Amino acid sequence: MTIVTPLVGPGPNAGPTRRGLLAAASATTALALLPRRASAAAPLGPVAEAEAVIAFGHIGPISDGGWTATHHHGMLAAKRAFPKAKFLEVESIPVSADATRTFRQFVENGANLVFVTSEYGDLLSSVADDAADVGFLECNGHRTSDNQGWYYIQHWRVSYIIGVAAARMSKSGKLGFVGSFPVPAVYSCANAFLLGARSIRPDATAQVILINSWFDPQAASQAANALIQNGIDMIYTNLDDASCLQVAAKAGIKCATWNTDMRASGPEAYVTSLLLDWDRFYVAQIAARLSGSWSGGGRTILPVGGGVDRDAWGASVPAETAALADAVRRRILGGWNPIQGEIKDADGKVRVAKGAAMDEMACYGWNWPVEGVSGLRSA
Repeated sequence: MTIVTPLVGPGPNAGPTRRGLLAAASATTALALLPRRASAAAPLGPVAEAEAVIAFGHIGPISDGGWTATHHHGMLAAKRAFPKAKFLEVESIPVSADATRTFRQFVENGANLVFVTSEYGDLLSSVADDAADVGFLECNGHRTSDNQGWYYIQHWRVSYIIGVAAARMSKSGKLGFVGSFPVPAVYSCANAFLLGARSIRPDATAQVILINSWFDPQAASQAANALIQNGIDMIYTNLDDASCLQVAAKAGIKCATWNTDMRASGPEAYVTSLLLDWDRFYVAQIAARLSGSWSGGGRTILPVGGGVDRDAWGASVPAETAALADAVRRRILGGWNPIQGEIKDADGKVRVAKGAAMDEMACYGWNWPVEGVSGLRSA
């Protein structure tokens, strides 16, 4: 697995932007983003830019303002970098046989490299196995082969940073988390959030409500209101919309979000957002495919400062709180892993011994709640 070299942000209070990260990336830095080969297979042959076809398949609409919007932004960056290439893009692909038909259509339309921006499992790999001369990269995937790899972001470390700020912003220590499904991406986000909070306030707790969707504003609002009724005064959400932030603003509490800067939906409640930046990764992968150096894709996790980071702090975040959280961010940028033991699960069982740490693959596959998290069960 490759964890790329992070790009240090412009300062603790400025906060990185996706566009700024892309502009700062030199050709040498972009090459550092390339993952190691997953196999000994020969690289796929070079492709002239004017003959190249690059495909993007999304789980949601590009107008969601969240997850899919960030990948669409990355596609636009790639189009600017390779103006002679042809780009295909399909939104809102269901997790069904329709997905396989869409991916096969990409191949039939001459795609040389296919980015699938959410996990589709066998619905994608069955297509990859029949198209050996096409490269496939699956976001949050789990399979690698001679022509397929996966990529993701080190979001658990940013969630830890946000948790540090949450512990200072919350008066009660009762934190809330609104998520989608009981999947590792949600476990690792909620768990790291609480671990960050408990590093400052050991009695902090986190109640989790799942809405079984990544984008359902009505359900998200209902979940946020339920948390508030239970005494929660700080909410963190990894959903694609700003509904939780809007509810928090109305209730006079604080909220941190995911994907993009959402402060306009509730500036007085906004703490920060976990920002995603796929631009450099997409540009680097396409460059490798066109040059003939792309092979397998491998496994890549983009780190803090190199694909994922916090947004600029909200106006209501005290300077001392921001400074405390940013001190943790600087340690992480320096190589420190904050997900360290002793860590117990929600049943009191020691899962990570004192002095040990969870590596990136352990965080990537996290499927049990830490002590103090309610609403999630061990898989």
